Amino acid sequence: MTKEHKRKIYLEEKPRLEAKNQMLSHFSFARETEQIQTIHALGRVSASPIIAGRSVPHYHASAMDGIAVFAEDTFTAHEKNPLRLDADTFSYVNTGNQIPSSYNAVIMIENVEELSDGSVEIIAPATPWQHIRPIGEDITEEEMLFTQGHTFRPVDIGVLLASGILQVEVVRKPRVAIIPTGLELIQPSEEAVTGKLIEFNGTVFSSYVTQWGGEPLLSVIVTDELEQIKAAILKGTNEADIVVINGGSSAGSKDFTFAAIEELGEVFTHGVACRPGHPVVLGKVNDKIVVGVPGYPVSAYLSFEWFVQPMICAYLGIPEPVRPKIKAKLGRRVVSKMGIEDHVRVNVYKIKDDFIAIPLTRSAGITMSLARADALMIIPPAFIGFEAGEEVELQLLRPLNEISSALAFNGSHDMTLDIVSSLWKKQHVTQMVSTHTGSMAGILAIKKNEAHVAGIHLLDPETGEYNLSYVKRIAANDGLVLQPFLKRSQGWILPKGNPLNIRSIGDIVSTNADYVNRQKGAGTRILLDQLLQKSGVDSTSVKGYHREFFSHLGVAAEVRDSETAVGMGIYSVSKIFDLDFVPVADESYDLLMRREFYESVTGQALMQLLRSDELRNEVEKLGGYEVVADSEPIYI
Repeated sequence: MTKEHKRKIYLEEKPRLEAKNQMLSHFSFARETEQIQTIHALGRVSASPIIAGRSVPHYHASAMDGIAVFAEDTFTAHEKNPLRLDADTFSYVNTGNQIPSSYNAVIMIENVEELSDGSVEIIAPATPWQHIRPIGEDITEEEMLFTQGHTFRPVDIGVLLASGILQVEVVRKPRVAIIPTGLELIQPSEEAVTGKLIEFNGTVFSSYVTQWGGEPLLSVIVTDELEQIKAAILKGTNEADIVVINGGSSAGSKDFTFAAIEELGEVFTHGVACRPGHPVVLGKVNDKIVVGVPGYPVSAYLSFEWFVQPMICAYLGIPEPVRPKIKAKLGRRVVSKMGIEDHVRVNVYKIKDDFIAIPLTRSAGITMSLARADALMIIPPAFIGFEAGEEVELQLLRPLNEISSALAFNGSHDMTLDIVSSLWKKQHVTQMVSTHTGSMAGILAIKKNEAHVAGIHLLDPETGEYNLSYVKRIAANDGLVLQPFLKRSQGWILPKGNPLNIRSIGDIVSTNADYVNRQKGAGTRILLDQLLQKSGVDSTSVKGYHREFFSHLGVAAEVRDSETAVGMGIYSVSKIFDLDFVPVADESYDLLMRREFYESVTGQALMQLLRSDELRNEVEKLGGYEVVADSEPIYI
């Protein structure tokens, strides 16, 4: 193995801001400008001050429909002594008309009495220059309209055109070369086969560059070979102002980004003290900054923002955007590592006067965790995390009004929640945020007033009753309402054809099937544990018992990919994935909420939706469901 092909460990755990500032200190560029038509200037940045070419208005213009008069001729008008004006002492004008030079006021047509002989009467005097827009009232010729570094908005384009500016000098968009790397990558248009992954990061990067005001140059996929990566970097430095390599920035045997940049130029940073986004490479080749970002999507997108956006802003001469911040109460404990800046994705919603933050998965490969996130919680390097209930600061990823109006749904996952969410958005134009934490966690969220509604399905083996006994035991006398919602079929989800012929817990153990479990506290997990206890089977006998999934969909997707797998879930997901299903129990899936919310306008609107024919029809199409529409709420 030659020297350049040896695995390279991280050089350092450099603080993110230090790495960024060092990179910017090396970012040298000759800012170029171009002339474009004003009608195409939206979002572009002015390269020099913009001076008005003409006044607006450029003549004395009537601000009203009426008559133009000489104000001094009207001073004697009074409601008790109407003044008659002959036709040769006034002139009719419409809004925007030029005022004849002999007049200096306009009387609104509503205040004019027109007589049959062409004359008019008025009952109030005019004041000089009333209802007249003088030359330059809006814009004065030679006035500076905008400084350099101004990003043009729609209203600005109107100002430019009105003042005679048909072309503007703008900063040329900085070009960003984007190089996706990886032998396992294929284009989105190609068939996804085992061992091949769709390359979508490059398109996401391109979208970010466009949004930030740059011009993306997306390369074809480059394989994990040092010489090819070096050739792609050199091509990028010839064509672009900034070069980005996606993938190969870590310390694996096929990670060549560091070596390629080092051989061609200089590396400033290899590894920043952040999670996610740790394995970043920052360097310079041919006087162009080269950024190596990780392959995992969340790591890639965050590090792309940290290091590429500042350079685009610097080139354009505009400030880096700052996200709005709010304070929120943390719904669950979050642990971090000392010395690391941790960026945690969270859902946020408002319960009464408090914002509640619920952490999402922290895996760097879960793209949907960032797509679904409402905000980022940044844990500074000096902290090892935050406890549940602590106040934390959040950087918003969505508008505050969307977050403030969202309906917060916690507890157990169910397929019908997607239907409820869609219909709720359709009817009320607000979001429903669902957090799949399991039935037990859902009860606790309602008890602590950290959600509006929780879905639960917990069977009490002693009474054979669903949900009520658990709620009474955990949150009695807390002013809650339990609303019956669904009856659904729960059972074994199996590969097509049930190749292991599984019918019971005993079959799962005897066939050594790979069990796909739900997380602790989920109603499905509790039902499984009850079946194990009833059958006298120890959980250690179930292969895969400790491997947890957070939704019925996740269980079904895992089962579909293995002929030896089995999981427990609802019938509807087995139908969606075309899997076999062996019923185990018909269970009640009910909704828990605080009475205050239930009786509120929003709560009653939700109840109306849940009882609607539209919802019932959509839910029953899934199969394995019965909507309990006419049941009375249970007050606890």
